[in-house]
Amino acid sequence: MTASPGFGNHLVYLSTLIQRRFAQICAEHDLTTAQAQLLCLVKDQPRGMSELSQLLGLAKPGLSGLVDRTERRGLVQRTGCEQDRRLCTLISTPKGKQVGDAVYAEVAEHLPDLFEHLSPTDRHAFEQLVAAALREER
Repeated sequence: MTASPGFGNHLVYLSTLIQRRFAQICAEHDLTTAQAQLLCLVKDQPRGMSELSQLLGLAKPGLSGLVDRTERRGLVQRTGCEQDRRLCTLISTPKGKQVGDAVYAEVAEHLPDLFEHLSPTDRHAFEQLVAAALREER
């Protein structure tokens, strides 16, 4: 099935609107978008660096730099793996958990505001379509 002309451009513009709103939320917490994504991924469970690299779409050197900067702020902590000292897991510090929870809550509350002009029926349909599209990507 071929998409209507301009659909791709509409998706790019929608992505820009979402990223702009997300960046504003992150800035209110003095975070970059990458730091906020990292915190949201580790706020409730430890994650290995390979898993984080895949989830964030970052090469290991880029992820290491991101973790270094976030760790210097006291938001995350590396922990060693007893079976293999070369491996490490990233956990959230109490401060990082608090900030990650706050960012997560604000995203859940304020990003959907972009679609407040839709009727409740259209908004529900949009939510279902987004969920279906994301299922296919995972």
